[in-house]
Amino acid sequence: MTVEEKKGGVLETIKTIVYALLIAGVFRSLFFQPFWIPSGSMKDTLLIGDFLFVNKMAYGYSYASCPSIIIPSVGLDLDAQKFCGWADGDNKRLFGSEPERGDVVVFRHPVSGRDFIKRLIGLPGDRVQVKNGVVFLNGSPVSQERNGTFTEMQAPQGPHRLNPRCANGPVGTGAVCEKEKFVETLPNGRSYSVLNIGNQGSDNTPVYTVPEGHYFFMGDNRDNSSDSRVPNIAGGVGFVPYENLIGRADRIMFSSAGRSMLFFWTWRGDRFFKAVD
Repeated sequence: MTVEEKKGGVLETIKTIVYALLIAGVFRSLFFQPFWIPSGSMKDTLLIGDFLFVNKMAYGYSYASCPSIIIPSVGLDLDAQKFCGWADGDNKRLFGSEPERGDVVVFRHPVSGRDFIKRLIGLPGDRVQVKNGVVFLNGSPVSQERNGTFTEMQAPQGPHRLNPRCANGPVGTGAVCEKEKFVETLPNGRSYSVLNIGNQGSDNTPVYTVPEGHYFFMGDNRDNSSDSRVPNIAGGVGFVPYENLIGRADRIMFSSAGRSMLFFWTWRGDRFFKAVD
C-alpha cells in the first residue's frame, strides 16, 4: 500500500467518524435523547439505574431541545443554553403541542439548566396544594388509594452510592427498607404509583397558582423529591416554563442495579422495554 493510499484510508476513516457523530447529534437533537435515572425521586415508577429514551417529538422543539454535553471528570460543561441560547426567552416552541397532566417529563431546571425528570401535576391556571400528603387540584383532593408496601434493600444504590430513606425507620445495611405505596389518580383518569416515607414539611404547602405558559411538577417518591413545591430561588424547581420541556419519558429500555449500566450482570430482567405509567 502506498503512502497516498494510507493517507486516503485514514481520511476516509475520519470522515466516517465525523458523519456518524453528526448523524447521532441530529438524531439526539430531533428525535430521542438518552436519559439515565441518577436518583430515587421517581420511585417506584423509575428506579435508580433505569435507562430510557426521551421522546423529543412529543411537545415540539425549543432551545432546550439542543443537546447538553456535561462530563464533570474532564471539566466539560456545555448545556443547551450555550448551544441554542439565541432561541431562549420567548417561551414558545416549534411544532409545539401541550403536555398532558400525568406525563413523566424531562425538562431543564429553570436556574441550574440541569436535566430533571418529574411527573406533570399542574397545568397553566391550576391551583395546586398539598395537605397531609394529599394533592389538591383547584380545591378538590386527588384520589389516593393504599396499594401495599414498596420494599427494597437498604444499601448504596447507583454510581452515586445513594442510600434510600425508609418509612420503617433507620435500618441497617442489608435490611428491608419499606415505604407506603398508593395509587394516585388524576382528574383525567391517569393513574400511577406514589410513595410515602413519613410526615415532613413538603406534605403541607401553600396554594400555588400555576402561571400561564408554566407547569407544576412533582416526584412520585413524594418525600424524597426536589420539585415544584419549593421555588427555584430556594433550591427547588418552582414553576417550569413551557420552553424548558425536553420531552416525554415513554419506555424504559433497560435497567441496571449496579454502579454502572455497563455491568450487564446487574441488569434488572423485569424492566426491559417497560412502559412508563
